[in-house]
Parts: sequence; structure tokens; C-alpha cells
Amino acid sequence: MTDGRSLLVRCDASVAIGTGHAMRCLALTQAWQDSGGGAVFAMAEATPAVEQRLQREEVKVAQLKVESGSSDDLQQTLAVTREMQAAWVVVDGYCFDTDYQAALKQAGLKVLFIDDNGHAEHYSADLVLNQNAHARDKLYASRDASTRLLLGPRFAMLRREFKPWREWKRETPALGRNVLVTMGGSDPDNVTQRVVEAILSEGDFETTIIAGGSNPHLASLREFLSNSGRVVRLVENAANMPELIASADVAVAGAGTTSWEMCFLGLPALLIVLADNQQGIADELGKQEIMVDLGRGSEVSRSTIARQLRRLAESSAVRREMSRRGHDLVDGLGAERVVSALNREELSIRLVEEGDCKLLWEWANDPVVRSWSFSSESIPWSDHVKWFRRKLQDGNCRILVALDAAAVPAGQVRLDKGGACEADVDITVDARLRGLGYASRVIDLAANWAFAKWGLMRLNAFVKAENVVSAKAFERAGFMRAETVTVKGQSAIHYVRTSK
Repeated sequence: MTDGRSLLVRCDASVAIGTGHAMRCLALTQAWQDSGGGAVFAMAEATPAVEQRLQREEVKVAQLKVESGSSDDLQQTLAVTREMQAAWVVVDGYCFDTDYQAALKQAGLKVLFIDDNGHAEHYSADLVLNQNAHARDKLYASRDASTRLLLGPRFAMLRREFKPWREWKRETPALGRNVLVTMGGSDPDNVTQRVVEAILSEGDFETTIIAGGSNPHLASLREFLSNSGRVVRLVENAANMPELIASADVAVAGAGTTSWEMCFLGLPALLIVLADNQQGIADELGKQEIMVDLGRGSEVSRSTIARQLRRLAESSAVRREMSRRGHDLVDGLGAERVVSALNREELSIRLVEEGDCKLLWEWANDPVVRSWSFSSESIPWSDHVKWFRRKLQDGNCRILVALDAAAVPAGQVRLDKGGACEADVDITVDARLRGLGYASRVIDLAANWAFAKWGLMRLNAFVKAENVVSAKAFERAGFMRAETVTVKGQSAIHYVRTSK
């Protein structure tokens, strides 16, 4: 692919490494494809199951015959990148260090570095992504001034199959009888069997096991279940993860990338740490009382698993609260947010069109937008349509829509003239883009348009006194704080930007 809209993804998958790196990169790739781009995975190691999944997703795999993270790895990766004229290089793996990042940057490439625990000594990538709940700035204290951080579960990247489930609501039964067991794509130590033995000792749970296609113990697991004398559902290399998670009442799971899928669908879980990189996830989700941290897989006993499962299954109140907190943490828009960050430098702006009516209504009724508005009540559709039509015909109003590189609407700015050469500014940014610095860029684009195209000399913005985020966005866009005023009975800060 040579259209400048391609990603080169450098990651690996194996029984020892697991499949989490590849699966979260696949989620990013799918969101990139949905925005009009293509991708190639460059892999030194890949399990057959991962290769087959990528093939189904129409993602090409370039096989690297190298030691991962080596100088040969770097040279072959650079060669593939040059051949495909990639827009970005995405790097995900613990063998890729400070020097690897620096060499990619020195080659003139834009780099997204996906990280979990700050394993590199210094970060020079354009973007560093850590989607974990324990992600903090201090992990990346040593970084280039130009390196931007994308931190926390709001960037948790879920695959395309989860998208239709964003409006789904979980019901919490009095007794949780349906148990889901999932230990990731490989489970090299066969923790799955120990967990199932613990569940079967309790007697009255309906159990579904998800065994990844890279699991080396599938044959012995099938034999164990066949000899158990109990009905246990075994799903191999699942293609319907959202349905399986949604149909369960509680899970026993590895503390890997599946944690974010369970949070998104509000599934309470007992987490087992299967690798060092999962410890932070289990600690933080346990601390926030979203999941129960059982500890290391090599240390947790069958009796502990059984006891904790019984306690959780019998408390609907606890499960309901865990479900709510999990869903609040992960909204399912993470992959789109990361793609928007990749496209951030390519914003454009246009005048509003008739077909934007519903989009503006959805933006206006976003709960966060309403909470920061001077009138917090939701807006009925019929009222919005009348308002929208009036604004289209109002010569003293201009509504501008910001677009990202894929021409997907990113936000809106409304300019209402209050005099011959000045106007009041109202802005909304799409929920998927919050926290990425889009607001100030959209405001700046609109301000430049207002001065150059509409002949204005002054712009006014009024921000609720407690709305620190919006205040900073206007300040970054060149607005100066003027005074504190009262708007609709509420304290507000008046910001001003002039054309000179």
C-alpha cells in the first residue's frame, strides 16, 4: 500500500509472549481501516491462530527472520516501512527499547509506541500509549519534549466486534450462575484447568471456557472435560467474544487485555495474574473495586478460587456496583481516540450542512456537554430541528464543522454575532476526542476562519468558572481572560481573542 494512509505494525505473538500485543494492535488496525487506511503487520513470531485472524481481517503479514528488537529487526522493519510508505509505525512489545524508538525517529518516521509499564529508559516516539488503569505520567518522566502521552483506559482499544454493544445494558441476577473462564490467547501454564477444577468443586455453576487458538494445552483440556462427568462448554478460538462476555454473570480471567473487554460489558471478574505485565492491571482494578485480584496464577489455590467465586456469585449488590464501575472506566471508544490522535495534525474545517442536523443534536445532548452548558436540560429533537433551521437562515450566525484526516466530523464551533465585528463562540468536541488536545485546535481553526473569511475583529467566549478543561482550551487557542461575569445566574469567565 502506497497511499500514505497505511500503518506498519511491529509486534509479535507466541505461546510464551501471548497474543495480547497482537490483539490490541488488531483493534487499532480495525479502527484505522474504518477511517479509510490500511495496515501491514511485521512479525518475527506469530501463532497460526493470529495469522489466520489477521488474514480474515485483510491485514497482510510481513515475516521477519530476525531476533526481535535486534539491529537486524530494525533494518528489516525500516525496509518494510519504506516499501509501503507508511504514515505511522506502531511498535508494541517489551523487547523494543530506547534505541529502537530513536532509530525509527532518526529515519524520519512517525512512531506510536504502545507500552504497559514504562520499560524503556527514555521515550522519543511521537505518541506513547498506555491503556492501563495504572498508567501515570511519572512512568514517562524521561521523554522528548515533543512526545505526547495517551494514558488510561479511555484509550483501551477494543476490536470492531464490540462496537455494536456500546448501548447494551447488563442485567444483574440475584444469583450469578453463569461463569466464564478465559486465560488469554495462550495460557502456557494451563491455569484454565485448575480454575475449572475449582468451579466444578462448587457443583452448581454453568461454566463456559474460552480457550485461545494459541493454547498449547487444548488436547489435554478436552480430555479433562470429557472425563469430568460434568457439562462444561468449551469454546476454542472464540469469534464471538462480546456475546460470551455478555451472557456470563461472573468471570474468572487472566488480568490481560480481556480485562478491558469485561469492563466495557460490565462483567465482574476474579482476576489471576499470569505474567509480570499483568500485575499492575490486577492491582489497580482491585484497588478501584472493579475486579477482584486473586494474585499470581502460580500461587492462587483452588479453594481460594472457589471461595471467592461463591462470595461474588451470591452478592448481586457487589456485582452490580463492580459492573457500573467497569463500564464507567471503559466506554469502547479507545481505538477511535488513538486513531484520532494519529490524525490530529490534519484537521480541516467547513461550514455546516443540512445533513449535520442530527450530529449536532447528538453532540449537544452528550451528558458531559450538558453538564458544562449554562442550560443543562436535554434538548428534544423537535426543538433542535427548529433551532437548526433558524440558525442556517440567520445571517448573524455561522456554524463550522471540524473534520479529521479521514473527513470524519471531530467537533463544531458556532459563531453568533453580537455586533458588527465581534461574535460569541460556542464549541463542542466529539466524545471520542476529549483529552487529545483537539478543542484548542478546533477553536483556533474557527477563530482564524472568523477573522479571515467573515471579517470579524473580536471573539468572546464564556466558560463556567469551574470548567477548567474548557478554560485551558481557550487559553491555548490564544484567548485572554478578561473578567468574571454572570451568565444565566451562573459565574462565568469571559475570554477574548482579537484579530491583532
